[in-house]
Amino acid sequence: MAYDRYAAICNPLHYPVVMSTRLCRVLFIGSYVIGFTEALVVVLYMRGLHFCKSNVIYHFFCDLMPMLALSCTDTGDTEIVIFILASFNVMVSLITISLSYGSILSTILKINSSSGKRKAFSTCASHLLGVTIFYGTTIFTYLKPKKSYSLGKDQVASVFYTIVVPMLNPFIYSLRNNEVKNAVIRVTQKREGSKQLK
Repeated sequence: MAYDRYAAICNPLHYPVVMSTRLCRVLFIGSYVIGFTEALVVVLYMRGLHFCKSNVIYHFFCDLMPMLALSCTDTGDTEIVIFILASFNVMVSLITISLSYGSILSTILKINSSSGKRKAFSTCASHLLGVTIFYGTTIFTYLKPKKSYSLGKDQVASVFYTIVVPMLNPFIYSLRNNEVKNAVIRVTQKREGSKQLK
């Protein structure tokens, strides 16, 4: 999405050529290949662990850290692999996003009209908000040692990046639509009017 925004704002006339169907397929397939490869490596490392404690995972889904907490063997190597893969994933993504938004900000500051700047910022703000919430909770969950694992905090973070962020995305992106903005304003004005009548 960051590259898409970069192409749309920094090279608007070349956008259809830059964001071709072929490039979209490559980005799509590449993200799945990276995700599958990382998951496979983690599974291969976890295969060597022995689990002699309870087989009940106190979590919403079968996540890595709750699984490691159930192991009765040393999980140091697996933790290091998870940390390296998560760091690689986060760093590559954040560097790409930072470079894209740095170029976007540079381009936006060169726009003369304030309405053009506002429109460009509103195009990027929704994506940046979603990315910030997602990566913030993901970093909190996966880039820390097992000793600082806290079931309650990790469950809240997991709910955020698996449920709340995907539910917020349609809302965040629809606020860019003027009809939705006007509808939200009308609803809030009606509520304020009904509160004043009571």
